[in-house]
Amino acid sequence: MKNRRLQTIIFILIIILLTLGTSLGGSLKEKMKARQPQIIALKAKGTIGENNCGYLEYRGKKEPTKGLLEEENQDRRTVYTAIAKQQNTSAENVGRRRAAQIAERAPAGTWLQNAKGEWYRK
Repeated sequence: MKNRRLQTIIFILIIILLTLGTSLGGSLKEKMKARQPQIIALKAKGTIGENNCGYLEYRGKKEPTKGLLEEENQDRRTVYTAIAKQQNTSAENVGRRRAAQIAERAPAGTWLQNAKGEWYRK
């Protein structure tokens, strides 16, 4: 039952994200899409990971592309806030649900953070 509820929430989030593509403006969606190749490469190297709040974090002391992560996380915050308003919840709740979705879909080797704040490699 819990798994079914999570699937329903994820489905709703996907629908909302697709809908927000136009309401948030194409430029936000385009910027996020354009950053994906760099983000995927950094994840594959183990330089960054996905935290349990739905945001990217560096996994080491070096931050070679700090601006990239700041921009991505700011855009994610904008999306989470818009979804939260539509669902009458908080952006934090939306971010945590998104983090669970990201963790489920992440390829092997991706750094993820569990609910307790512990980092692990999938």
